[in-house]
Amino acid sequence: MSAPHLPKVAGIDPAVTASPQTAAPAPARTTPAPAPAPAAGSLIQDRLAGMVSDLTTLHELTERLARTGDLDASLHEFLRAGAALVGARRGLIVLEPSDGLGPTTTIGLGLGHAELGHIETVPRSATSYGRILDGLPDAQGGSEFLPESDAPPGTGGFAAPVDPRHREVAARLGYAASYSLPLTAEATGRLGAAVWLYDEQAEPNDRQRDLAGLYVRHAAEHLARMLEVERSRTRLATVAEELLPSRLPRIPGVQLAARHHTGPRGGGDWYDALPLPEGALGLAVGSVTGSGPSAVAAMGRLRASLRAYAVMEGEDPVAVLSDLELLLRLTEPARCATALFAYCEPATGSQADGQGSKIILAGAGHTPPLLIGEDRTEYVETSLSAPLGMLSCWEAPSMEIEPAPGETVLLYTDGLLHHTGDPMDRAYARLHAAAAGVPRAAREDPAALCDHILRTVLPDGRPTDAPEDIVLLAARFE
Repeated sequence: MSAPHLPKVAGIDPAVTASPQTAAPAPARTTPAPAPAPAAGSLIQDRLAGMVSDLTTLHELTERLARTGDLDASLHEFLRAGAALVGARRGLIVLEPSDGLGPTTTIGLGLGHAELGHIETVPRSATSYGRILDGLPDAQGGSEFLPESDAPPGTGGFAAPVDPRHREVAARLGYAASYSLPLTAEATGRLGAAVWLYDEQAEPNDRQRDLAGLYVRHAAEHLARMLEVERSRTRLATVAEELLPSRLPRIPGVQLAARHHTGPRGGGDWYDALPLPEGALGLAVGSVTGSGPSAVAAMGRLRASLRAYAVMEGEDPVAVLSDLELLLRLTEPARCATALFAYCEPATGSQADGQGSKIILAGAGHTPPLLIGEDRTEYVETSLSAPLGMLSCWEAPSMEIEPAPGETVLLYTDGLLHHTGDPMDRAYARLHAAAAGVPRAAREDPAALCDHILRTVLPDGRPTDAPEDIVLLAARFE
């Protein structure tokens, strides 16, 4: 008969020890009979069962880690799984690549921002994970005990002289021991360090150490890949931002604000605002098909071309888009794009005729602008037109609107609608409701209006990891 298993700890079946069976004492004896020795086959079966349980646990945890799609999610999953393996409740991971290229971040498990801040006040040389990050010769990680007095630390594991600040923070946060491990990948070297915290003086047993070591070695390679993906995304987003206006122009009679979010794969959404002769203003938004570096490069070429056409014939938005369509069809026949260009004449106090602001716009397969004011919130019904590059010859009539003083014209790309996760008709209704509910104070500031739209329209109040870019361009006319 197999010996009974001890209860699992943190999802791991601990090592099974044979429970001695004692027989009932005979009436004529004064000492109990010796317990029978457990069968060898029973011990082998228990050990095999434990090994299978360990392999199953590692397989499940590595599968969960492999399903994470970005660096942040990977770090959270790694920290949670590591805590389960070593039997801890709290912990933190410090990502600090040794090549100095970043990103650097600290993520906690069961620790808030304030508690992480307290831990970061401890001198790095006073903690085992800090010595790992600094690359000190004795930085091997392991267990570390934090005694309440100056008495020697408890037996077992890695122990170091306890810094008074370290003891103070540990007492405040209520942990008495820690277990730390370095994160090192073959291709990138040291990535950082992880530490898990125990509420009492405890440390993982040999079996937990072995499992945690195997998991960390696999996880470090996955984190290194996610780190490179994150760096690539950051570089691509930086290039996309550099191709967009570094600042918006100051034009009398109009206030401008823009918001731009580049998707994880780098899309081709763009915006522009440029001063034109005689105090006019050109506004443009557009989107290039595809994603990645090629889409970002095409976006830059398209935006630069539109700026040139706008300066030459901005008074006629249809001519601007027609020239842009011809260029796209001749130079990049396999790509199409949507675009909207608006020629604006803001009202100024120096005008003798007293006319208000006027906007002439044309769109090529793009989402309609939204006119937001105290008395009305409505979509500007642009004429139905195909995107650029889809027809042998593009042309569509222009539209003219006259925004009242204090009204804002909002231009945007369809990435804003896609991020809602709703069908397009419901997404349009959601955007209209958000615009109609803009507070009075926010209506006077186009930047505040854009922020309100993003907080209200997007499910979490901020851009998610959906592949589409988001562009908002708001112009408030005085």
